[in-house]
Amino acid sequence: MNIKQQSLKKVLTNINKVIIGKEETVILSLTALLARGHVLLEDIPGVGKTMLVRALAKSLDCSFSRIQFTPDLLPSDVTGVSIYHPQKQEFEYRKGPIVGDIILADEINRTSPKTQSALLEAMEESSVTVDGETVRIDQPFFVMATQNPIEYEGTYALPEAQIDRFLLKLNIGYPTEAEETEMLEITGGIHPIEQLTAIIERQDVINLQAEVNDVYIDSMIQQYIVKIVRSTREHPFIQLGASPRGAIGLMRAAKAYAYIKGRDYCIPDDVIYLAPYVLNHRLILTQEARYERKSADQIIQSILNQVDIPARKESN
Repeated sequence: MNIKQQSLKKVLTNINKVIIGKEETVILSLTALLARGHVLLEDIPGVGKTMLVRALAKSLDCSFSRIQFTPDLLPSDVTGVSIYHPQKQEFEYRKGPIVGDIILADEINRTSPKTQSALLEAMEESSVTVDGETVRIDQPFFVMATQNPIEYEGTYALPEAQIDRFLLKLNIGYPTEAEETEMLEITGGIHPIEQLTAIIERQDVINLQAEVNDVYIDSMIQQYIVKIVRSTREHPFIQLGASPRGAIGLMRAAKAYAYIKGRDYCIPDDVIYLAPYVLNHRLILTQEARYERKSADQIIQSILNQVDIPARKESN
């Protein structure tokens, strides 16, 4: 484990001062960031989604902005606008909140599909287009979008092509009784988020992302990923399986997760662990699966049980 990987351990410890009992969610969020992907958080209000993103931004010394999605939010409220400057006699671009480092897109499914598309286009292209001009969004660029369960009133379901652009889909869930008691204790005075300090600098995050690209993944593990993803397209309970973007995402996530764990190479266990988080939201189940109350996670697990795990190569 090199010095940079050791600093990641300190980042995780720092965030866990604020987010109690959710170490797994914190690690997975950092995995997505280092893999240059984005996260979709589906959960009920009040379980710490906003705190998680703020703690991540403060620990990494990155800028943080929050977009509260509402039914009347316009695409320009996300991307920014061009305003005429009388002195210069020209239009001047004023950045929208999406142009930043770490973005919380809160309750993304409470706004119209047109505004959703503005956000998701920025996520896919790392740029925004305003009045015909394209503005690049510098790395690190990380969006953590939250959505309420679809049965909540006033929600718009994300189209499959758009939800596919998120690398991971996570749930935080309720804390345990002990964790909730600890939350009350640490928030009785000054909230710990206000005392959080940066562990690494913004440029360090960019350097870490570059190092993740160099993590070795054997061709046998790549084939393993492909077999898993292709199995989702052939499963009788799945109407629409994962796209090639899902296979690429699973590989990138595996490399980032291996790096966080202190390795410069991937192992099959990385793929097995991450597959549900990467593939869950990319699958459309059949009516029969819903009738039999089969979940996407259960089906993914059955696929993982059926696909042969690549054996480690024996050294000479």
